[in-house]
Amino acid sequence: MRFRRLLVVSLVLCTTVTAGFAGQLPAADAAPESVDRPRDRPAIHAIYPDPVRGGDRGEFVVLALPNGTALGHYAVTDGDTTAALPNRTAGGRVAVTDAPESVRNLTDYPVVGLDSAPALANGGDSVRLKRNGSTVARVRYSDTEEGELGVIAGSTIRWHPLGATDRPVVTGGPGEARAFTLPDAPGAPLAPIRNATSRVYLAGYTLSSARVADALVAAQRRGAEVRVLLEGEPVGGRTRTEATTLDRLREAGIEVRVVAGPRARYRYHHAKYAVADDRAVVMTENWKPAGTGGQSSRGWGVATSQSRVVSGLTETFRADAGWRDAVAWGDFREGRSFQRGEAANTSYPSTFDATTVPVKRTELLVTPDNAQPALVTELDAANDSIDVVQPTVGGWDEPLVRALRRAAKRGVEVRLLLSSAWYAREENRGKVKRFNAWADRTGSPLTAKLADPGDRYGKIHAKGAILDGDRVIVGSLNWNEQAATTNREVVLLLYGTAVADYFGRVFERDWNGGRPSVPLGIAVAVLGALAVAALAARRVRFAS
Repeated sequence: MRFRRLLVVSLVLCTTVTAGFAGQLPAADAAPESVDRPRDRPAIHAIYPDPVRGGDRGEFVVLALPNGTALGHYAVTDGDTTAALPNRTAGGRVAVTDAPESVRNLTDYPVVGLDSAPALANGGDSVRLKRNGSTVARVRYSDTEEGELGVIAGSTIRWHPLGATDRPVVTGGPGEARAFTLPDAPGAPLAPIRNATSRVYLAGYTLSSARVADALVAAQRRGAEVRVLLEGEPVGGRTRTEATTLDRLREAGIEVRVVAGPRARYRYHHAKYAVADDRAVVMTENWKPAGTGGQSSRGWGVATSQSRVVSGLTETFRADAGWRDAVAWGDFREGRSFQRGEAANTSYPSTFDATTVPVKRTELLVTPDNAQPALVTELDAANDSIDVVQPTVGGWDEPLVRALRRAAKRGVEVRLLLSSAWYAREENRGKVKRFNAWADRTGSPLTAKLADPGDRYGKIHAKGAILDGDRVIVGSLNWNEQAATTNREVVLLLYGTAVADYFGRVFERDWNGGRPSVPLGIAVAVLGALAVAALAARRVRFAS
């Protein structure tokens, strides 16, 4: 497996540490104080005891230092070996190591070289920071994970793949968003790219669409900086069509990278978004004919120019494309064979046009950093209704599924629409049966069903929800624990009745198998009128 889940082990601290730093970030709950708040005395912030490189070359300890700290008063020790720090001043977070050249390639921290350093045992050890012989900070850890950074977070150590981010939730707005659905509006996700003149950063799982490639090449010819980041090893392999598409982009001078290799920080780079000048697109669909091409999948998407959201996506892209697990496509493809893919070329009606709607605010969420706890919190805050559309959902006791049941138990009306595609039908049929049986047994207002695409789309690929008629969740995240904790995913949480109304209409049509929904009052009136008409007809027949 290319990603290991966070491992939490106990430790003993003589000082506290703050959360947040460039490059490798700790858990969001590591400490409540500001990153920039000065400290009274140095502390141990993180340890890297088990490098991927042979012989454990490249171990380091990260210190958090007050500005102007005189390092010459301090030493790092494991009880067997004591290494004095050099006679210089430093502040902020620095990595201390006896392999400075190696470590500079592993971290963005300033690196302080030592003549010698304690050997950090992979099976567990105790590291102390001493000042003039007295211990001022101590970290005790047990088993390590190769290639992972152990970040002190309160009373625990959280192990992250080296270079993994821990981004905060980013909030933007108020503003406007361009809401769209697929296959109805295939032009919407490409519109920002087709208008870009300065930059296009496109992130995805796969990219095989000639339309998308045309737009990227055209942007590059207009002088825009164009960069592409994709998953290196998608499930089922990469198709020949996609390989040819990526070759074309590379030959046009576009930077194309794929996340792959033993040092990959995420199980899958599954995010689906683009930054084009000062606009961004976030959606549920892949950059291929079946997705953004509008030739198969039911998908949801949003384009926004809210500056904080655009900046957050830009920072996420740069962090992911700039790490050493982002391999140049030309190097990655050498010696590889590719699969024959299935063409998607079906046409579907355009019932829902892309629509510009006001939003009160928008929150940018990413996994594995912050999305799942934020979504659980939002589901737990629902008061009236939750409508969810997903290709499938995770196990019965996984956090998002449990949150749906909690909502239903407190009286929130929950509707769950799952894919009926051939590859998910039997599994989803079992999930639907279990949800509905639970609802019947507990008397909870929850209903689950399989989608009936009819001639409106090929399959459900959307991953979204409408809550209380005033907020919408849309993004790449499949609602299961593995995706939420090991993948790179991007999700938007949009607040506003207009955006909820838009996606609510799409959901109602799909929930009803293509039939437009009728408000309850109108339905009652129509039924009443039909009953009166039927009674009148009977009287006429009897009279004759």
